[in-house]
Amino acid sequence: MNLFEKLVDIIHDSSRVTTNQTIIEQHGKGLAYHAPHNPDVVVFIKTREEVSRVVSFANENKIPVVPFGAGSSLEGHIIPIYGGISLDFSLMNEIISVHHDDFIVKVQPGVTRNQLNKELKKYGLFFPVDPGADATIGGMSATNASGTNCVKYGCMRDQVLGLEIVMADGSIVNTGGMAIKSSAGYDLTGLFVGSEGTLGVFTEIILRLQGIPEETVAIKALFPSIEVAGDASSMLLNSGVEVGKIELVDGGTMKAVNSYKQTSFPEQATLFIELSGSPEAVKYDVELTKEVVMSAGCTSFKFETDSIARSKLWEARHHIAFAILAANPGKGLYSTDVCVPISELPGAIVETRKIVEEYGVEAGIFGHVGDGNYHSVVAVDGSDEKQIELMETIHHRIVSYALEKGGTCTGEHGIGLGKKLFLKEEHGESLELMLSIKRTFDPNNILNPGKIF
Repeated sequence: MNLFEKLVDIIHDSSRVTTNQTIIEQHGKGLAYHAPHNPDVVVFIKTREEVSRVVSFANENKIPVVPFGAGSSLEGHIIPIYGGISLDFSLMNEIISVHHDDFIVKVQPGVTRNQLNKELKKYGLFFPVDPGADATIGGMSATNASGTNCVKYGCMRDQVLGLEIVMADGSIVNTGGMAIKSSAGYDLTGLFVGSEGTLGVFTEIILRLQGIPEETVAIKALFPSIEVAGDASSMLLNSGVEVGKIELVDGGTMKAVNSYKQTSFPEQATLFIELSGSPEAVKYDVELTKEVVMSAGCTSFKFETDSIARSKLWEARHHIAFAILAANPGKGLYSTDVCVPISELPGAIVETRKIVEEYGVEAGIFGHVGDGNYHSVVAVDGSDEKQIELMETIHHRIVSYALEKGGTCTGEHGIGLGKKLFLKEEHGESLELMLSIKRTFDPNNILNPGKIF
């Protein structure tokens, strides 16, 4: 029997094993510029037992297995560069149980962020991690995703309490549990979160939840320069205001948004801020926020409480990538992120703008001021080797600056294919320790091979 026939025999359903060219190609590329590479076959998985049987078979025959969620990753995590099996979790999307009194939910990995929050709303709860895309919980856990809410709630590693994992040999293990905290043994859950499918395949995930705030306010504050906006954000974070979101966008990026949206936003450094809590607390925080940022040099301060108005206020921030692509039709997305100490963020954004302008590249640059993480988004022709080489040069300069300032090559995108060159530079000899963990858990190197290392 060939690979297709053997996999049909394993899961007993030919409709969920395919070599259809369109589906194969969909599973051979991510959202960013990385060169596509098709899997040999795609399997739409439904149960942990099916995952276990498929992975066990793959391990015995040394066939690569690459987990696939929504396909929204930006560093090529889901691209099966050595072919093999793409394990699609879109049908394994059950919200298993909601323990609303414990602020905990148990889900399958194919559940998406929006699907989960729609279900949680009736309990007055929500899941706070928001990477922008409607990613799957499995994919978000695999990349340790975070996003705009991270300043208040943290990243995925702060939310995942436990995992059910299929190991490379097909065995099933559980880490963590339903308790909010534990000091029992090594933190295996934390090890697997962010491992990008290279150590095991998630089949169940236990998450902690948050209560939906009574009131939310969105604020847009303008500044004469990135440096002034950065100083204002530092003052705000030190003021005692419980900031939910705080995003910094530079003037060049606002210009791109205006061109795309046909809007007339002032093309200057902008802080997008969100506050939430009880009405009384939010009212006090808005007044204090205005006082702090105006004293720091803010030239315009606008806030909205209505949900529709809040959405419009955030449109500029959320449409940056679309604006860059619209200005460069026919090109793909080159999106990268680095993270620096909070005090270094304004200088890092200024330096990044200088770098891209030096090379004549149009880029969107924006950052999560609350944790020092920022992004650079550029449109690039993935088939043009000279453009890719140019972007790699720019990328290396951006990362080198971040590392010089005590930062990291990625705050939330993960390593995948795009950041592998920088891992040794950042971690030095400890990279060998990571490799030894990979060899122990996956001696035949079948789990998402070629990623991270």
